[in-house]
Amino acid sequence: MTTYRHLFSPLRLRTVELPNRVVVPPMVQCRPILSAEGLAWYRRLARGGAGMIIVEATGVPLFGKELTPRTLKPLVDILHSHGGAAAIQLFPIPFGQTADLNALGTADVQVMVERFGLAARICLEAGFDAVEPHGAHGYLLNQFFMPDKNRRTDRYGSSAEGRQQFALEIVRRIREAAEDRLLVLYRHTPVGEAYGIDDSLPFAERLVEAGVDVLDISPARHLVPADRAEPFARALTVPVIAVGGMDDPVAAEEALAAGRCALVAVGRQMIADAQWPAKVRDGREGEIRRCVKCNAKCYGHIRERKPVSCAVWKTDEVLAAVEDGRP
Repeated sequence: MTTYRHLFSPLRLRTVELPNRVVVPPMVQCRPILSAEGLAWYRRLARGGAGMIIVEATGVPLFGKELTPRTLKPLVDILHSHGGAAAIQLFPIPFGQTADLNALGTADVQVMVERFGLAARICLEAGFDAVEPHGAHGYLLNQFFMPDKNRRTDRYGSSAEGRQQFALEIVRRIREAAEDRLLVLYRHTPVGEAYGIDDSLPFAERLVEAGVDVLDISPARHLVPADRAEPFARALTVPVIAVGGMDDPVAAEEALAAGRCALVAVGRQMIADAQWPAKVRDGREGEIRRCVKCNAKCYGHIRERKPVSCAVWKTDEVLAAVEDGRP
């Protein structure tokens, strides 16, 4: 039986103690997160025993309306129920909507910055341990960083420093709103069509100076797991999450042991079998219901705006999966 010493070692982040290095990344599930079905989805994930669970991309305009400390508290309690840390990913607009970054006025961008601050304060009061601005995968915040997308001539464009400004103001505003009582993660795609790691590294350093506690690199795999996270792990003073190929616990352990990352995110495999952390920890790898990477009912359902399920489940009903104890 393989012993995964690094994978199941604790990690302290400010005042938060993670029991292990496994992160459930933010994965859109096409259910309202506070609905009975949405809460059941996160209860199922929490039971697996991951060190941190990040709730899916949530638009900051929703905070102060349907998302308040009172309405979010049941979700936070579920995420904490099996010892993991509770995080939520913040999106500048409601997920699924679009905005033209070059058509937004300077005042519009500043309103978004303020909304991130309000969202952070509400998350803190609800009991979350961390928030994560979503600056990856070609979405709006990432587009501000991209030289082939950002044609703005105000302070949020025109130069490499200008293209970083929106993200840096968001991080500073979150830190101001939550002080040191909330961890700040930041998700970034390290390589784009018009930028590379040499562009991303100085940006990451400025993010850390602004208050980021953990950098979430997605995707982090090029040739081997976490190879695109490694430059950041070597250069920065904060832990780095690596996304991609970490459903193989041997690969995850090796990436951690080699120092290419400090945390590993396991995504689709957690949809297929939310007990993956517990089964790996307990030497029951043979019992894992393996993700076959068909993308049929996860990505496929997201494209159709249907509730996410999994082709390897015996049923598509997440509530049934929770009630009868199946992974």
